[in-house]
Amino acid sequence: MESIYDFIVKDNKGNDVSMSEYKGKVLLIVNTATGCGFTPQYDGLQDLYDKYKDNGFEILDFPCNQFAHQAPGSAEEIESFCQARFGITFKQFEKINVNGNDAIPLYKFLKNEQKGKLGSNIKWNFTKFLVDREGKVVQRFAPTMKPENIDKFVKELL
Repeated sequence: MESIYDFIVKDNKGNDVSMSEYKGKVLLIVNTATGCGFTPQYDGLQDLYDKYKDNGFEILDFPCNQFAHQAPGSAEEIESFCQARFGITFKQFEKINVNGNDAIPLYKFLKNEQKGKLGSNIKWNFTKFLVDREGKVVQRFAPTMKPENIDKFVKELL
């Protein structure tokens, strides 16, 4: 795979979604969890999405249960929780693995393109990857990086 647009992922309803649908958009791809200390970042993510969605910005939310089993529940339960508690309107995908042999190909690609301080593996929930309009993975942000602090990087790419 040469480009982020070469991948097919599944949305939270089990439908195939080609990443090529996002050509020309700035993306923030996040592995999330509903029972994590960083879960309140959903508020900041939604604020960021609301601010820039009309300018070609998308957030792609990939729940992940690999870190202390902090994303329990079905896709439907996760979606209901996120909508009720945080008013999430950005796209959610199926629950995935981001590390190990079972990591989905998209995340293997993201990690290879932007390694973290500890190498390529994802350290925890709410690791964020910023992708430009050409599909280049330009930055990786640690879970501690709040969405409001990513605003300036998103704005530069838009």
